[in-house]
Amino acid sequence: MKIRTLIVDDEPLARDRLRHLLAAEAEIEVIGECADGSEAVAAIRNTGPDLVFLDVQMPELDGFGVLDAIGTQPMPVIVFVTAHGQFALRAFEVHAVDYLLKPFDRERFQAALRHAMERVRHKGVGTHAEAQANVLTQLRPRPKPLDRLAVKTGPYIVWVPLEDIDWIESADNYVELHVGSRSHLLRETLNALEVRLPAETFVRISRSVMVNPKRIQKLRRMLYGGYELRLSNGATLTLSRRYRDKLSLLGIRGSAGHGDA
Repeated sequence: MKIRTLIVDDEPLARDRLRHLLAAEAEIEVIGECADGSEAVAAIRNTGPDLVFLDVQMPELDGFGVLDAIGTQPMPVIVFVTAHGQFALRAFEVHAVDYLLKPFDRERFQAALRHAMERVRHKGVGTHAEAQANVLTQLRPRPKPLDRLAVKTGPYIVWVPLEDIDWIESADNYVELHVGSRSHLLRETLNALEVRLPAETFVRISRSVMVNPKRIQKLRRMLYGGYELRLSNGATLTLSRRYRDKLSLLGIRGSAGHGDA
């Protein structure tokens, strides 16, 4: 039985070269070609190839996005086609995942193909899929840190820089962003927003409030064990007793205590 193979690359010349090299392989049946990631996702879902030559760098939906999109369905063996530098290629080598570094010669192509064909024959797809996932984790570009929030104001979207926010307060299914004398409502819970925000930018000081530590001007310890925080804009907030472990994140050394605020 022939190994059903799909070619995915946004460069026509690259697809032509792979098709030409694969045509000489009696055990290979090329079942299709895709010029972008969206086409690749549809083709993989519809045809279930055994082997895919997958370009890592493609506009819009890249190789990472393709594998994310096909998700938990049976994963074909992948030969990654990449222009990544030598340092990044160590990730492929460490996890024994097949790759071709552009530009590649016939000898290198043959080596990658033979290795991939062995994986297909021995049905080691599950282990191979795990190795592929490990490589993608290492190579995936890290998302840019969140530095502003989009808030809807009437027909407009207003971008609020995180550094301008003094404190954030829970308001049912919304949060209220306090920026100087102004405030903005954002449809998101405080718990969900806390996960998205950089830990060093905002600190949770009670069940309903997060504060920008840079805005704290004065601090006073209360009799019950909590703290009163005075911000540079004049607002007064309370760090509850149960959140005293967050004092170090505010640049403050505090003592431990018991009970709730």
